[in-house]
Amino acid sequence: MIIERTEDWVKERLAHDTTGHDWYHIDRVRKVAVMLAEKENADQQIVELAALLHDTIDDKIVANEQVAVEEVKKFLVEQGLPKSALYKVLAIIQTISFSKGQELSLLEAKIVQDADRLDAIGAIGIARTFQYSGARNQPIYDPTLSVRGQMTREEYRHGKSSAINHFYEKLLQLKDGLHTQTAKEVAEKRHALMEQFLDQFFLEWEGNA
Repeated sequence: MIIERTEDWVKERLAHDTTGHDWYHIDRVRKVAVMLAEKENADQQIVELAALLHDTIDDKIVANEQVAVEEVKKFLVEQGLPKSALYKVLAIIQTISFSKGQELSLLEAKIVQDADRLDAIGAIGIARTFQYSGARNQPIYDPTLSVRGQMTREEYRHGKSSAINHFYEKLLQLKDGLHTQTAKEVAEKRHALMEQFLDQFFLEWEGNA
């Protein structure tokens, strides 16, 4: 079955990831995306395939995004996925990234993006933030680094920042950009947890806790 073969293919590529984009992240996103697809009456196969494949072309973890896209395309063709479904999956995984800031038209793309963004906030999101920052040699916090506002994709990827700044540059913005009502409801608690964490962090940073 194509889902099982895709699972194996993705596991092989992300088996050694230490940036927070490992197989367990993929599996969490897949589970939430499938749940959302059921509630929104979306194409569940396209949603599940896109959720499984969404990080296999991410420029945070692949050397060449276009080469990675071609590898995904070749894999899906070999699995006999119909062309209409194949192009939808490819369109989704190439447009849902936060750094690309693209407007989404496909319901399935909105669902996969919502599921991916939910995994970036809350307790798991906090843990993944520090894992990713450590993998990129960024500090936990540096008060001399200002929170960045409008950024180019290059600045977002390669400019100086910190784990704590990342909350303000991205994570705290995610709740208001979600598409589905179910995702918005899930996000409320996770967003509040991040705010509580930051309040406590700054108390301890100043030695006041």
